[in-house]
Amino acid sequence: MTNDLPTSIIIFGASGDLTQRKLIPSLLNLSIKKRMPGKFKILGFGGTAFSDDQFREHLLKGAREFASFKFSDEEWAAFAPRLHYLQGKYAEASDFKKLAEHIAGLEGGPANRLYYMALPPSLFPTIVDNLNATGQLHENGGWRRVVLEKPFGTDLASAVQLNQQVHKALNENQIYRIDHYLGKETIQNILFTRFANTIYEPIWNRNYIDHVQITVAEQVGLEHRAGFYDGVGVLRDMVQNHMMQLLTLVAMEPPASFSASHLRNEKVKVLSAIKPMTPEEVAVNTVRAQYRGYRQEPEVKPNSTTPTYAALRLFINNWRWKGVPFYLRSGKHLAEKQSQIIIQFKEPPLAMFPMQAMKPNILVLYLQPDEGVHLRFEAKAPDTVSETRSVDMEFHYAEAFGKTAIPEAYERLLLDALQGDASLFTRADEVETAWSLIDPILQAWEKHQSPSLAAYKPGSWGPPEAYDLLARDGRRWLNEEASMMLDK
Repeated sequence: MTNDLPTSIIIFGASGDLTQRKLIPSLLNLSIKKRMPGKFKILGFGGTAFSDDQFREHLLKGAREFASFKFSDEEWAAFAPRLHYLQGKYAEASDFKKLAEHIAGLEGGPANRLYYMALPPSLFPTIVDNLNATGQLHENGGWRRVVLEKPFGTDLASAVQLNQQVHKALNENQIYRIDHYLGKETIQNILFTRFANTIYEPIWNRNYIDHVQITVAEQVGLEHRAGFYDGVGVLRDMVQNHMMQLLTLVAMEPPASFSASHLRNEKVKVLSAIKPMTPEEVAVNTVRAQYRGYRQEPEVKPNSTTPTYAALRLFINNWRWKGVPFYLRSGKHLAEKQSQIIIQFKEPPLAMFPMQAMKPNILVLYLQPDEGVHLRFEAKAPDTVSETRSVDMEFHYAEAFGKTAIPEAYERLLLDALQGDASLFTRADEVETAWSLIDPILQAWEKHQSPSLAAYKPGSWGPPEAYDLLARDGRRWLNEEASMMLDK
């Protein structure tokens, strides 16, 4: 009943990089594609002094530099009048009263509102409290939704506390915890690969799958983020959110529907089936490492033990996955930028042919940078008795849909938030369950320095200890082999 109402998007932290580089270009593209509400306005709120015209010029500069699409002067001219700005302080109740009056003046009557927190999580409770105290969260004429940027907490205790604080003013269905990784088309394609193709589901289990490898590798180092990263590390920055999300999408049961509640219920079930590690288990099932030269980076403490690389071996204790190891790894300053999921299937149970051992089938989901899907299987080489050759079937997004077909992740997520679809956003219990798995690892790493902090050369694929983690199981990392498939 509120779909035909005007919609206001209020961005806190509007003078920051996220707004300029991601949010406004995404909203601009949605507007060009005519996917925005018929009547909408965008109001930026921040500490920097901007007039409306200065704010628009600031955002135009960012859109020209960072947008992944081309837009005309006419398209910007149609979009720019919807942009407004109000200077204020996040802890000042009087500034929120001004905000309430300013928005009401722009709206001129009942309207829907989407509040976007493009700033550190420590400010979330203060802003939510001030919005609530000034009546701006009351759904008395339209819906009210709040988008919270990650990281959502730094450990289990802080995540629980943050949930409790925002729940004082908001119902769970009003909260949209955003992880931009889930907005990527290739991440969503994990579900479509699994559930839109009947060939996979019958073999997607412990009877046919030997193990799963999930790699999120970054070629860059700190990129002027040392002030944030040192003391946070790879577990908090990448594993607790991005990689655990990938794990749930690979391992979840088929949901009853793709509705937000059904989808997120299945993801929570996966996380709940993973047993938190004891300190002894952390020592043998994880690897933590730091690239050489990290301590010489600007703003990094000279004795820092912050890990820039992590490798984990996890087991999901349910009927589908019992006994199948999931190997996760992520790091900075690695050999190349690469995000992929490798499903290695078991070898044939009987050697029927007199030949060398056959390579197992593998399914590779390339998430970035060259997005696609590859399936490797064995075929008989012509003019031989029984010699085989590994061949692969492949799909590339760029070839099938064009290089510009994949939209910015924030574009999809902002559209979903405006439409009230929370499927790709994280629920409170999902956040807390993920932290309950990462917390014991953090405690062992930070309090007991176990396992020992390894070192690796920048530009490599990580420390030897990460290879040993798989070698103990008679396995190895397959990313280089998968890259060779990609290069064919």
